[in-house]
Amino acid sequence: MRLWLLRHGEAEAQARSDAERRLTPRGCQEVRQAAVQLEGRALGAILASPYVRAQQTAALIREALGFTGGIHSVPWLTPDGDPREVLRQLDHYPQGELLLVSHQPLVGALAGLLIHGHRQQPLPMHTASLAELEGDVLAAGLMDLLALVHPQHG
Repeated sequence: MRLWLLRHGEAEAQARSDAERRLTPRGCQEVRQAAVQLEGRALGAILASPYVRAQQTAALIREALGFTGGIHSVPWLTPDGDPREVLRQLDHYPQGELLLVSHQPLVGALAGLLIHGHRQQPLPMHTASLAELEGDVLAAGLMDLLALVHPQHG
């Protein structure tokens, strides 16, 4: 099983609510950089937080890859989501390659839990950082970190 964890691109500082913050032009560019890492991958599904910036990120990835599947908007990928709940929910999806588009602190804590078996060592995830994890079983402490790619600025 291969799991790709993508934090949304840079978002506006202010909006009517946190959930409504949109990507900045720089954030869109960051996401397009991340998409290059996913080219040629056989993604089975794209799961994204319902927050606007995560939905925009997922849509940019889908467009860049020519992915024909839909984007599954799931309420358990929001910033304050519980990594253990994410693992429970992922049991409902087929094994293979999944892309999760989420937020800090959830995405870093989830990666840390999968790699180390606990949440005390979250993975540092900047905007549009992409982590590639692999393992026979999607469970705490049983996944290996294959790559962690941060966007280039400048």
